[in-house]
Amino acid sequence: MTETFRMSERQKEYVARFKGKRAAVLGIGASNAPVIRFLVEAGARVTACDVKTKEELGDAYERVAGLPVEFRLGPGYLDGLEEFDMVFPTPGMPLDLPELVKAREHGVLQSNEVGLFLDLCEAPVVGITGSDGKTTTTTLVSEVLKAAGKKVFTGGNIGNPLLAEVFGITPDSIVVLELSSFQLQPLSRSPHIGVVLNLTANHLDHHRSMEEYADAKKNIFRHQGHGDFAVLNFDNAYTRAMGDECPGRRVFFSRRREVPGGVFLRGDDIIVAIRGEEEFAASRNDIQIPGDHNVENVLAVAAVAALCGCDFAALRRVLREFKGVAHRIEFVAELGGVRFYDDSIATTPSRAVAGLRSFREPVIVIAGGSGKNVPFDEFAEAAVERAKAVVLVGETAPQIRAAIEAAGAVAGRAVRMVEARGFEEAVHLAADEASPGDVVLLSPACASFDMFRNYKERGDRFKEIVRAMARAGESQGDDLAPMTERD
Repeated sequence: MTETFRMSERQKEYVARFKGKRAAVLGIGASNAPVIRFLVEAGARVTACDVKTKEELGDAYERVAGLPVEFRLGPGYLDGLEEFDMVFPTPGMPLDLPELVKAREHGVLQSNEVGLFLDLCEAPVVGITGSDGKTTTTTLVSEVLKAAGKKVFTGGNIGNPLLAEVFGITPDSIVVLELSSFQLQPLSRSPHIGVVLNLTANHLDHHRSMEEYADAKKNIFRHQGHGDFAVLNFDNAYTRAMGDECPGRRVFFSRRREVPGGVFLRGDDIIVAIRGEEEFAASRNDIQIPGDHNVENVLAVAAVAALCGCDFAALRRVLREFKGVAHRIEFVAELGGVRFYDDSIATTPSRAVAGLRSFREPVIVIAGGSGKNVPFDEFAEAAVERAKAVVLVGETAPQIRAAIEAAGAVAGRAVRMVEARGFEEAVHLAADEASPGDVVLLSPACASFDMFRNYKERGDRFKEIVRAMARAGESQGDDLAPMTERD
């Protein structure tokens, strides 16, 4: 390892383990580029493997092309993994692939960028996971800790991988990591504070079952010690049951009941009972982002703030200023008295349900996309209960239609459904269905891969279309209320 890194003796001993070892890095993407560089600096013999060719990888290949590594690209890139000492699969690669199973049977170590970071990091780490709300909660925790005067590093599934910065993170800092099930699944070390916001069916196109998905999430606290903390949502059946498996101290938060030694709502007051006595942390009225799910996120933030020794005045300041994260019930514009919201992050039915229930106004929801092998029953029930109309688009439109029709038959209420041939038409149809005072909500309940590269591109396209509609209305002199925007 070069002298540009400031390492403690413990870190030096850890890095020395890699010298001369044969390491295969599977996937040459953003999360694995720092892994490749770290292994090279540590003196490992690195082979970078990817199903794509050099030309298909493009910039990703160029970022590591100058390093002393071998490349194994294209078909057969997973062959012979049992010949290595260690393997680093990219997040999202199924760990039950025959090649990976065979490698484990031969004693090959398997880890990832987050695993390396946790092994090396000398600052306390707050890890945040859940099916929904990870980015909002991670962002809020980071902002509250900063407002309280802490030196904070934020990473994981949000922002840049922190492995490249690990030797500059001092013990008096705090690290906040957003962690997906993919990142958690291979871990053998847990953060000092592990937060599980909720658990609903998700990524069942990757995980073999709900049980496997939940088991991956448990790694956020499974390897903790007695001095560590697991912060869990009491109102979610899965996360409440996890409390029985925590090796460290469990801290529950609840929107629905007062939990001893935890965080809860009493009327509109957020009460924290973690530090031996009840403390007023904030008011529900301090929260500027809509939805009961965001109240739950804030309860988790208050728990972390208490465990990190923060003054709750910092929490209140941040809550009053925080307007949310892009694509998460993000206000886009008001046009003709109709407000448009981008909730493109709602790639699961449960997330879209939370979006629907965030508004008292009539909602026209745009739903559909590519599926994750999860049912739409819960979303269908919420749509029948809360939606004025549903505009369907994408591969899953027939499945969602069938689920809503079934839910409507049970409830004795039919909700109007309109099917669009494309995404732009869906936005225009939703606007046509709306009247002044209504909300048009992009909350698809699905992934975006049938039409877009990711949910961000889908959300950005939604905003472009809405703003183009506003400009067209202004140029035609329509009798429209002024459009307002906020970033």
